[in-house]
Amino acid sequence: MTKILIKRLAKDVSLPKYETNGSSGMDLAANIEKSININPGKTAIIPTGLAVSIPNGFEIQIRPRSGLAAKMNITVLNTPGTIDADYRGEIKVILINLSDKVFVVEKGLRIAQMVVCPIIKVHLEEVNELNNTDRGEGGFGSTGTK
Repeated sequence: MTKILIKRLAKDVSLPKYETNGSSGMDLAANIEKSININPGKTAIIPTGLAVSIPNGFEIQIRPRSGLAAKMNITVLNTPGTIDADYRGEIKVILINLSDKVFVVEKGLRIAQMVVCPIIKVHLEEVNELNNTDRGEGGFGSTGTK
């Protein structure tokens, strides 16, 4: 198991944890002094009160919580958000309200999940031609819908 160092930036912040043995992500909660209203169609950057030290060769991805997305139409704007191995600042989550109602973020509300992922570094080699495939340059729906 890979170790990630985590720092609480406030004493009352809960550390993320896997909720079940099969969980891929750990929930992140809002660490705010007063409630934040996110109006329909608007965004807000929500602090978590946590900072991490990620080993080289890994990243943390910030992803939506399925319950918030399905029930409240609240998601992470830049999903997945990436926390690089050399970042040491506070983890913050950009939420967007896709509903038609004001969404209220309160202290301790679980707002997103973080998933630790390996990173593969590559060397880009410029060429004049690429090899052909059956699909070729077809994109954005070129394979049909059914």
